[in-house]
Amino acid sequence: MGQKLSDFQLYILKIDKLNKPYSLHKITSKSNLTFNPSDYSWFKFGDKDFAKKFAKELFDGFIISNSEKILEQNEIIILPSPYLSIPTASNFLCFYFKEFLNKFLFENNKKAAIESKIYRNQTYVTDYGNLDFEERVKLISNDTYYIDKEFINGKFCLFLDDIKITGSHEHTVNKILSQYDVKGDFFFIYFAELVNKDIHPNIENYFNYFSVKGIEEIIDVVSRKNFQFNTRIVKYILNLNEDELTLLLNSINSIRREELFLLSISNNYHQIREYNKNLTTIKTI
Repeated sequence: MGQKLSDFQLYILKIDKLNKPYSLHKITSKSNLTFNPSDYSWFKFGDKDFAKKFAKELFDGFIISNSEKILEQNEIIILPSPYLSIPTASNFLCFYFKEFLNKFLFENNKKAAIESKIYRNQTYVTDYGNLDFEERVKLISNDTYYIDKEFINGKFCLFLDDIKITGSHEHTVNKILSQYDVKGDFFFIYFAELVNKDIHPNIENYFNYFSVKGIEEIIDVVSRKNFQFNTRIVKYILNLNEDELTLLLNSINSIRREELFLLSISNNYHQIREYNKNLTTIKTI
């Protein structure tokens, strides 16, 4: 028997009817997936080869049913999920999606899409992927956001994210747009969406950590040619124990260590008590 929807979830359903959502993969169970969870896990931890692969699949699926709408637009704004300085995994998905979109627009003699951004100052270290909708909304409500209202107001906007589990991302974006009184035509695009509401939202972490079980996998992915740090893996590293952190730092070169340190402080992670010790180690090793 399905769980009764909360007021928050009913609100999301109303919002869904107002927005124009699209998702490529529909998640109905763990055992009947239409995408590779191992590839998805590597993507979430910074392997850009999978970001490009997923972006191509997502664009190809999206444009089949939405080409007419896209070609009607004089100007298209594309936005990844909110972040401050360290990109999220979905930012790389968005980057490659925009490349495929711009090729399509070029072939149809249309202006290229323009990327914008929602700035987010994150305040927590809790693992978001284990939480239900209300816990997620409560957690991220303490974060602060900024969007360039004048730039996107009245525009056709594509909001891209990798996965829709509870709708909290969409809820947050809609709240930001409402607070800034931003009007426009908004399209929410997802690589995958949990459509079976009987499945607990912690399935997100089942996907996130499907391939990445510990420090050995972290060292593996950081060593890959097309790896780039994102928010998830930086936070993961800043939560490592002393031995694991030392092992990782000894396995990467000084350029990577410096990049890790500079990204961390650019996101103000040095202001978070739980990360201070590892940041000091990264700086001094």
